[in-house]
Amino acid sequence: MPQGGNRRPESTRKSENVQRSDLTKIYEERMEKTVSVLESEYETIRVGRANPRVLDKLTVNYYGTPTPLSQVGNITVPEARMLQIAPWESNMLKEVEKAIQASDLGLNPTNDGKVIRLIFPELTEERRKLLSKDVKKKSEDAKVAIRNIRRDAVDAFKKAEKKSEITEDDLKSLELEIQNLTDKFITELDKRVEAKTKEIMTV
Repeated sequence: MPQGGNRRPESTRKSENVQRSDLTKIYEERMEKTVSVLESEYETIRVGRANPRVLDKLTVNYYGTPTPLSQVGNITVPEARMLQIAPWESNMLKEVEKAIQASDLGLNPTNDGKVIRLIFPELTEERRKLLSKDVKKKSEDAKVAIRNIRRDAVDAFKKAEKKSEITEDDLKSLELEIQNLTDKFITELDKRVEAKTKEIMTV
């Protein structure tokens, strides 16, 4: 009998490692999605410079159908603090104007009959601080979501171990892997909140 005859074949151990990775993959993807959602929210925060992404959440009434503003016209940045919206149909100018006025952007559109212009004023110190607080809160909410995903994963792994679908050693490895993923994504969130706060506070 070969030395270490009680050991399982290498191929079996490798397949179990792959299985463990598969078990954590779904939770890793959920964590990635959480970070991606936060990035999208950060992009829509107005920081004093013209950024077409602040219009991403706006919809206009296009012949009775709520339609993303970006789908009814061309959005350009002719100047550092100006967005210009040129609807492909002139009768949409009023609808675009109404959508902007009804939003929480705090911008006053000017309509010259051909295009709509949005001027981004300099942010006051007070406004910058408020935005920074909002950025931090969104990050904290995302961290809670990440930790909830970790909890869901650990609960699922423990159930699998009780059903003998995985071993006790597998459970320990999975718990360590999901904790490492949690730490990784929490660090990613910290980097993003730091970068966004710096962007907001830079005059």
